Amino acid sequence: MFEWFSLLFSPTASPSVTQSLITILIAIGTGILLGRLKIGNISLGVSAVMFTGLLLGHWGYRIDEKILHFVRDLGLMLFVYAIGIQVGPAFFSSFKKEGLRMNSLALLTVVLGGFIAYLIFKNSHLGVENTVGLMSGSVTNTPGLGAAKSTLQEIYNQIPNTKIIDPAIAYAITYPMGVFGIIIVIILSKMLLKIDPIKEMRRFRLQTIHSEESIVHKKCRVFNEEIIGKSIYSILKEIDCEKIVISRLKHSGSETVNSPTLDTKLQFRDVLMVVGKEKNVDLFIQKVGRISTDAFIESETGIVTKNIFVTKPSATHKKLIELDLYNKYDLKVTRVFRSGKEILARPSLELFYGDKLRVVGTQEAIQEVSELIGNSEKKLIEPDFLSLFGGLLIGIILGSLPIFIPSLPIPIKLGFAGGPLIAALFISRYGGISFVHSYINVGAVYFMKDLGICLFFAAVGVHAGADFYANFIEYNGWMIIYYGMYITFIPLIILIFIARVFMKMNFLLLVGLMSGTYTDPAALSFSTNYLDSDVPIQSYATVYPLVTIARIFVAQFLIILLST
Repeated sequence: MFEWFSLLFSPTASPSVTQSLITILIAIGTGILLGRLKIGNISLGVSAVMFTGLLLGHWGYRIDEKILHFVRDLGLMLFVYAIGIQVGPAFFSSFKKEGLRMNSLALLTVVLGGFIAYLIFKNSHLGVENTVGLMSGSVTNTPGLGAAKSTLQEIYNQIPNTKIIDPAIAYAITYPMGVFGIIIVIILSKMLLKIDPIKEMRRFRLQTIHSEESIVHKKCRVFNEEIIGKSIYSILKEIDCEKIVISRLKHSGSETVNSPTLDTKLQFRDVLMVVGKEKNVDLFIQKVGRISTDAFIESETGIVTKNIFVTKPSATHKKLIELDLYNKYDLKVTRVFRSGKEILARPSLELFYGDKLRVVGTQEAIQEVSELIGNSEKKLIEPDFLSLFGGLLIGIILGSLPIFIPSLPIPIKLGFAGGPLIAALFISRYGGISFVHSYINVGAVYFMKDLGICLFFAAVGVHAGADFYANFIEYNGWMIIYYGMYITFIPLIILIFIARVFMKMNFLLLVGLMSGTYTDPAALSFSTNYLDSDVPIQSYATVYPLVTIARIFVAQFLIILLST
């Protein structure tokens, strides 16, 4: 009676579409459950889906080949696109100061890992497929594996009747050591370097205070008689302090608050609300008067402060000076919040879809501007699939472009890993291309990222698990693990030595750099719990995109180099 039910869940060499989908769902479901189990502070997270997929493949479960390729490639695209959208703005700004050093160290580590893989190939009996597979597995780099598989397939398509060894086998064998190896190094380095996380956190906060200038607002009372009767514009010019915004003004003895224009002339004992970077605000107050404690200027009577969202095409990619909100609506924009960052509202600032504007004005003016700009929070919650799939389409086109390098027999391509990542980074940086915009709410980004990597791990795991045990024996799995340890540990040790001993890098940033260089979310999760700090996430996001692209290129370059 229940034969149909048993058939759905029984392993088979020739699965139907339904059986294939059930295998994928079982791999993901059991993998997520396994990934939540903790040994101390360590858990595998979504990485466990790879191992449950291997077990299912070993037990005889299969996925229809066409479905497998579709699920694997779609999952990889969703994963890297979400990463690109998430870290895009921070990625481009990170090339200043500390970020440039971090990315340089990360690239050095990637190149060193590729060189070690080359030496392993030359001094062992491992084939090119296993060499590149163990290189990607030893540093837990999934996009690199995806790019390697695509390049291998393209090469062997030109050679009839050639059997391809799946690089995912060596990847799966070395992946656990890649995950736990970096965690072991983090623990040992903390002990050997005698790191105190609390002291490191204090150091980081002091460095942040000196390197970053946040947007602040302060109240100022006008006392300098030399500027009385002068316009705000001329005063800002005179004291070379134009990068501030005067959002409110109240005359002495009055309770009326208004938003002044640049032509407004200051009177003795006026109270101003000054917005800008702290050093600029302090300089303005020093030149004009002194700090005020007047509470009336913050009153919401007459003019109010409110946040409104950019959700209409009529405001997207327009500069504030083009919208001219003050002259048209008597409304002043003081700050813009974008991707977790606070930006001073300068006239030349271009608005992106999803930006949050801090505005000051009357209730009626705010209502009018809300209709112009959109201010639809519901629209921001709902996913814009036209934009999402448009971005993925651009990514596929970029990934398919051949990049010709002299002396290489075939061109290198970014593939399904690099193309969508590059597209997402630039879309996120520039706010969009035509109807494709960069805004995706945080929950949707995390969902897309985890769904993508789960689909990829399930497909790759089940496929590699089919002959995993036989291949482990045939290709001497213990020897592959041994070789993989060189790629896991040597670059990490050198990275720690250079970054900590020579560059004196903060240890909290260093562990994030280590996790990002190995694109290892499990190590990042461990480090944030182990050190009780979210600081590692910052350096992880700083190097992750460039490292991912570099590992894709190194994997493809090695395959072409070693196959000729």
